[in-house]
Amino acid sequence: MDNISFLVKGSSPDPYKVTFSKVGRNISAYCNCQAGQNGQQCKHRLGILAGSSINVISENYNDIAKVAAWLPGSDIEEAWVEVKRLEHEVDLIKSQLARAKKNLAKAMRAQ
Repeated sequence: MDNISFLVKGSSPDPYKVTFSKVGRNISAYCNCQAGQNGQQCKHRLGILAGSSINVISENYNDIAKVAAWLPGSDIEEAWVEVKRLEHEVDLIKSQLARAKKNLAKAMRAQ
């Protein structure tokens, strides 16, 4: 079993502790932030899994890449890919909506 922990700056005055564990293909991630404690999506876990060091205040930055490298072939890879795909679609839809609203505003001025 591999375990790697990080300290992450969040909205609390004290840093959050994010811990990743890997056993075979299984990856588990825990964070003591409010969302993590409630079993909800946690941006701290997702950021590290994506390979981001944003808000990581512990000095084990090299371990971020190690955790991100666990993703391919893991039991969570398929769900991760689906989340990323849908986030991309949301971004596209937001862009299309902004253009549509701009066009609507132009159309209303033309009258």
